[in-house]
Parts: sequence; structure tokens; C-alpha cells
Amino acid sequence: MNVHTQIMSSAAPGRVTSVDFFRGFTMFLLAGESTHLYAHLMSIDSNVVQFIANQFHHHEWHGLHFWDLVQPFFMFIVGVAIPFAVANRLKKGESNRTVTLHAVKRAFLLLFFGWALYFIDAGHLVFRFQNVLAQLSVTYIVAFFLMNKSFKFQLIFTLVILLLIDLAYRFFPVEGFNNPWVNFENLGAWVNNKIEGVDKASTWATLNVVSTTAHTVWGVLCGKLLMSSKPAKEKIRILVIAAVAALIAGYSLDLLNITPIIKKIATVSFVFASGGWTILALAFCYWLIDVKKLFTKGSWFFIVVGMNSIFIYLFFEVGGARFISRMIDPFSKLLFSWAGEMTTAIITSIGVWAFLWYMCYWLYKNKLFIKI
Repeated sequence: MNVHTQIMSSAAPGRVTSVDFFRGFTMFLLAGESTHLYAHLMSIDSNVVQFIANQFHHHEWHGLHFWDLVQPFFMFIVGVAIPFAVANRLKKGESNRTVTLHAVKRAFLLLFFGWALYFIDAGHLVFRFQNVLAQLSVTYIVAFFLMNKSFKFQLIFTLVILLLIDLAYRFFPVEGFNNPWVNFENLGAWVNNKIEGVDKASTWATLNVVSTTAHTVWGVLCGKLLMSSKPAKEKIRILVIAAVAALIAGYSLDLLNITPIIKKIATVSFVFASGGWTILALAFCYWLIDVKKLFTKGSWFFIVVGMNSIFIYLFFEVGGARFISRMIDPFSKLLFSWAGEMTTAIITSIGVWAFLWYMCYWLYKNKLFIKI
């Protein structure tokens, strides 16, 4: 039995393959960043290549690049998977209490690993919520406890927290930090400074954990929709309508100069715009993979990464990609030095990326799934 067949046959009844693909594709892109491939591409003297490579870097401040969508992708797809995971556990006979305790434990582990990454990098304790694991620890548990609330309640909840964080940025009264959309002069910067005990901390706001909660809650809503008995055509229609509505809201707020799209402080317009693109991407994947069955064989390449997504993320974040690079780089130089330094660096990055993928493939092939 080949890997593709194993994946499809091991899927739980009612499992949506596009959800596994979406998670794996997102993590595969993050693994690519850890190899520095996207940075190397920026050095190529080609307008086309540089334009594409630029899309794999965060926007400096006001605006939206493709790479600004990757974290929302991951936080959203975690939300989508929550109803599936809970239903699967209940089907196995676990009690609601056991399921809840598992969710709480998982949230604490996500926070622990998120903070551990900061600790390893800084050499001292740092309590931030900028990285995806630390943010996810909060958004995941909030989305879990809201999961059984009505659609209306969950939607209103997300709109209220977005309104409140927007108002907080606008009317924060501290002099020097009352310019809501100016870098280092807003509420997010003030909170960062207080947490880190410095005068000028990171441009990425810890307060993002509040507004990005909407991404994970919206994921839960979409997950419940995919689990429902509605016809596939109706599910896609609802997803597309929701996506278009979010995109209109996000870009309207930006174009009308009400609230700019800024990823680094997760403004309301950013959350709507990125959420819209994310839901639209899910709708497309669902249509392509689960409805039309056009990419079922190719999807396994990414699904094997998603099966151990947290493990591979932690591996390359703690320096695993650098370690692999040190092993591959001498061979790249030996075989391809004639092609130039930049070409050699790109080949090394591709080799590291392939190695990271193979690790996930090997784990899946040996039925080793490292979960929290």
C-alpha cells in the first residue's frame, strides 16, 4: 500500500481531506522560510523573481503580501480542525470532561513551547505572544470553549472583540503611544515595552492575540459547516459569501482611510482581509480536492507534513534547519560552486527543504505522529 492510499484509508469517516491538505501546505511554506530560500530569491536580478520573492516576506507596515496570510492560514485551520477532533474523541467514547481537559492541556503546551522558543532565542525568560504557538494557545482555547455556542453568538463575539481592540488603539490616552497606526507609537508598542521592560520593543504586537482570535473562531464555524449534512455546493456557496463579505469589509476599511491594513499590529481591516482570503482558500481547496477529486493524489505530499505539523515547526524553529544546512552546504559547494555563490545557496536551501519534508514522510511512513 503506497503512502497516498494509506492516508486516504486511514482518514476518519467524514474526514475532509482538504483540511489536512491546507494544514500541511501552510506548514510546508513555513518550513521553506526556515531554509532562507525566500531571502535568497530576493537577490536574483529579475523583476519577476523579485516580485514573487517579495510576496514571501511580510509587508513592512501598511499593506498586504501573501506571506502575511500564512499565520492566519495556520490559526484558522486549527480552528477548522477543532470540531472534527472533538467529534472523533467523543466517538471513541471519551467524556466531555476528558475532551475539555485535553484541550486545556494542549493550550498550556502550546503556550509553553511558544515561550520556550523565545527563551531559547533570547537566553532569558520572555513572555510574548507574537509567535504562532503562543498566540494559538489563547485563540485555540477560546475557540474550543465557544465551539458549541450558536453561529450568531460566535460571530458577534468576534465582531465585538475586533471593535473593542480597534477602539482601544484609537483612544489609548498615553502620550507618545496615542498614534494608533504609527509604528512604535501605538497601544501595541506600549504593551510590548511594558512586558519586555524596554523603551522600544518589537514591532510585532503581543496584543495581536486578541484580534487574531477571530481567525480561529471563524475556523471553528467553517469546520462545523464542513461537518454538516448540507450539500457540498451549499457549503461552498456559504464559504464564498463569507469570504467575499470579509474581503469587502477589510479592504473598504483600508481604502476609505478608516483603519489601515497592518499585519504587525493585526488591525481590524487586516483580520477581515486576511480572514477573507483564508476562507476563500479553504473553499477552493474543498472544491478542488473533496468535491472535484482533482488533486487527491497530489495532496498527500503536503498532508504528510500536516500530520506532524507542530513537531516540524518546533524542529526548524529551534535550529534544526540550520543544522541540516551545515550538513548539505559543503556538498552543494563541491558539486555546484561552478554555478555561482547564490545558486549554490539556493540549492542548499532546496536540499534543506526536501530533508524537512522527508522527515515528515518518514514519521508518517512509520506511523509516528507527535501530537500535543
